[in-house]
Amino acid sequence: MTLDWYVVRVATNREDSIRERLMKRVKADGLEHRVPQVLVPIEKITEIRSGKKKVISKKIYPGYLMIQATLGEQGSENQEDQAVWFALHETYGVGPFVGSGKEPTPMTADEVDGVLSRMNESEATPKMAVKTKRGDMVRIKEGPFEGFDGTVEDVDGSKGMLRISVTIFGRATSVEINHWQVEPI
Repeated sequence: MTLDWYVVRVATNREDSIRERLMKRVKADGLEHRVPQVLVPIEKITEIRSGKKKVISKKIYPGYLMIQATLGEQGSENQEDQAVWFALHETYGVGPFVGSGKEPTPMTADEVDGVLSRMNESEATPKMAVKTKRGDMVRIKEGPFEGFDGTVEDVDGSKGMLRISVTIFGRATSVEINHWQVEPI
């Protein structure tokens, strides 16, 4: 029996409580070897609020859980297969599997690696939460260019830096500035 990763739909903003409920059900039914992991895919993001850095967790896929499981055949005579399917379908809040057709479609190895590596990378070095995107008009609210308006040319999300084109003495000039030093116009 192989362990595959599956995605199930759940109520948005209730992922954590549904995950806990499902893990309790799996443990109570003694199915830990068949359903060893249930994850809420999250990434760590650094935000600046009131001038202070704060690391928060942001859900990568709101409304979904990743489940590592050996499902067995749906409708099988095997007691353990039936118990796994029953636990997954009858736990309050767990919705349908994501996939095509009636059978759940397991995630590919590349998809799983991508999500897990994204989670691990953000744990080690949280990226900056930059709400501004290329082409946005912004006003610089602090620093040597305070009061200037400009257009965002480039966004470096890993450092939280923006390159903004501002007009100084009638000439367009490119300046690099931290994302929290600007506000949208």
